[in-house]
Amino acid sequence: MGLGVFAKDKVDLLSKEESRWEEEVVREWINRLPERRKEFLTTSGFKLKRLYTPSDVSGLDYMRDLGFPGDFPFSRGLHATSYRGRLWTMRQFAGFGTAEETNKRFKYLIREGDTGLSVAFDFPTILGYDSDHPLSKGEVGICGVAVSSVKDMETLFSGIPLDKVSTSMTINGPAAVLLAMYIAVGDGQGVPRERLSGTTQNDMLKEFFAQMLCMFPPKPSVKLVIDIIEYCTRHVPRWNPVSISGYHIREAGANALQELAFTLADGVTYVESALERGLKVDEFAPRLSFFFASYNNLLEEVAKFRAARRIWAKIMRDRFKAEKKRSMWMRMHVQTSGCTLTAQQPINNVMRVTIQTLAAVLGGAQSIHTNSFDEALALPSERAVRTALRTQQIAAHESGVADTIDPLGGSYCIEALTDEMEEGVWGYLDKIEAMGGVVPAIESGFFQREIADSSYKYQKEIERKDRIVVGVNDFHTEDEWIPVRLLRVDERASEIQVARLKKLKKERDAKRVEEALGRLRRDVEEDINLMPAIIEAVKAYVTLGEICGLLKELYGDYHELIVI
Repeated sequence: MGLGVFAKDKVDLLSKEESRWEEEVVREWINRLPERRKEFLTTSGFKLKRLYTPSDVSGLDYMRDLGFPGDFPFSRGLHATSYRGRLWTMRQFAGFGTAEETNKRFKYLIREGDTGLSVAFDFPTILGYDSDHPLSKGEVGICGVAVSSVKDMETLFSGIPLDKVSTSMTINGPAAVLLAMYIAVGDGQGVPRERLSGTTQNDMLKEFFAQMLCMFPPKPSVKLVIDIIEYCTRHVPRWNPVSISGYHIREAGANALQELAFTLADGVTYVESALERGLKVDEFAPRLSFFFASYNNLLEEVAKFRAARRIWAKIMRDRFKAEKKRSMWMRMHVQTSGCTLTAQQPINNVMRVTIQTLAAVLGGAQSIHTNSFDEALALPSERAVRTALRTQQIAAHESGVADTIDPLGGSYCIEALTDEMEEGVWGYLDKIEAMGGVVPAIESGFFQREIADSSYKYQKEIERKDRIVVGVNDFHTEDEWIPVRLLRVDERASEIQVARLKKLKKERDAKRVEEALGRLRRDVEEDINLMPAIIEAVKAYVTLGEICGLLKELYGDYHELIVI
């Protein structure tokens, strides 16, 4: 049964009063003090009204559009008591140099109150190269930790019981290999696989139009994603096999609307592919997770997060006939935006991250990472990463925003923006569907052009000063004081890592390596799930580069589509 919130006769009366106010009060006021701009736009181009009233949400039906926390459509949150019962997971992204160095950073974060680990891998690892590959030179351990074998993974988690932590791994093309290594480390620690918890990003579709770190063509890439979903559903039930990622779409230049729409389109593709594999929706859907960015426009970001839950719930219930509540949940990790941080006046980034953190909390995220204020200059220093973590802790324990559920719910502005965001997303989803789905849209360059156009528009706004970035295009200062010593990766890290890898390759059982690679080749050719073969291979000390090299040989390389 519907439950309209506002009576039509009262809304009509209010609209007349609002018109009177505009004519009698606002016009006179603007004559004395003109508004700062002719129109105020969000990053997605939504025009913000001067004032929001019940007239702007007169069609709102409480049970249909909002409901209660823990009830469909989950606009107001997934959990009945939200943060009053349990705070979000505070998960700081970390990784640099050797596995030993990153292990020390993990333990430091845990001591400081981090409640979840998140691994940043270096560029060679992300692209499936071993540290001793010629193309890895100069990049080993620079922007993340180098992991070439299960030995590195063992060192990375030395002294950290895998049944006591939740670990997120930001890895895509080689996700199956890194997950296999993590499982192998858990086996070595004696941790049952059903007790391992965490997330592999494993979202290859967004790579083709956002992050562009592709290893294989789209179809085999999606196949590998589904291999992980299927394997985890059967054997690692507490693991989130994919984190469907809008973050990189946003950082590539998309606006908030595009970030949400394109992420949901990717999610639909993964669900369809899993169903085609023979999985039942209520088997795997509860463990799908999402990853979004949080930018500076607090109102738009809160509306985005609320709309995201509502749309996904509708998709899962109405399109895919999910029956379990958890299958309709959009569980989201939110990271504050690296792209909004500035090298100019870097201490200002503390305020930017604070606003973005509040947006994530007010939007109901399950897990949050806060960026460090020095990240526009270098990898985070210990003091800066501690400040970032403290930002979450202050929001949780001092701000009061976690003490009531969905504190901005019911705001005329927020509800109107949430509706507008939802309408825009459905429009994009219909357009993508008409193209034949995500893969044809990638192959035609649709996503790439949309993001490029949005990025260009945003940059021109900054150049014209239509959008002010404090310290960059206005409010300059000669004082560029950096309050901490920047982190510098030890130059010896690459030498240590390469020497260790060469020693491993020399001392391992060559016959066992050959047999493991032979099994993997056969499984690829037979088009079956590759996870068991990859786990066997990493336990035989087959390296990341050797496994990915074989997959590239069999699946082929991907050549990026150039759009103009």
